[in-house]
Amino acid sequence: MNPVPAHRRSQFIDREIDEYAASHSTPPDRFQLALQQVTREETGPAAGMQIGDDQAVLMEILVRAIGAKEAIEIGTFTGYSALAVARGLGVDGHLLCCDVSEEWTAIARRAWQEAGVADRIELRIGPGLDTLRALPLDAQFDFAFIDADKPGYAGYYEEILPRLRIGGLVLLDNMLQGGRVVDEHEHDESVTAIRTLNDAIAGDPRVQVVLLPIGDGVSVVQKV
Repeated sequence: MNPVPAHRRSQFIDREIDEYAASHSTPPDRFQLALQQVTREETGPAAGMQIGDDQAVLMEILVRAIGAKEAIEIGTFTGYSALAVARGLGVDGHLLCCDVSEEWTAIARRAWQEAGVADRIELRIGPGLDTLRALPLDAQFDFAFIDADKPGYAGYYEEILPRLRIGGLVLLDNMLQGGRVVDEHEHDESVTAIRTLNDAIAGDPRVQVVLLPIGDGVSVVQKV
């Protein structure tokens, strides 16, 4: 039985069940644990933006399962999710990471180098929407991950979907907003944006979607 991973973010699962699930899931390795530690030390409270162990394993499995070779990520932070995706892509894969922070992605660069995946990751600093719109429409991705500013999600989604192959996946993080999406009294910008996007994706004939209550809610969207 595996030890309970060090970094879980489940907000909607009974603690005892979550611990049982964690102990029966692949735990983080030394590179992932080191990145968690340095993220806590160097980003302080912002470390809460890092995805959980369960989500990282899920992403790596999905990327590998669909045979993805071209991937894009909007919102990289300190590189934990990118590390998982890059591993799933394999040595001949390519991941384009988009972020606005030189400071936080410097941590990511070091982690990728130490884990041996830096050669398959390309980092572009600048607004994600600008980077996406600069890509040719015939660019084709197998996998995408969106984890950035919540009001920007709809724009990212609409720019990525035409560039996603049939059968490709888009994962979107924080789709439950701490449970606030179901609170009719919550109307802040992020909650409203995510609530609206959840409704739009659920009714989008171009895709199938399942919203998983792990972490802060992860939508797994497949282009059909």
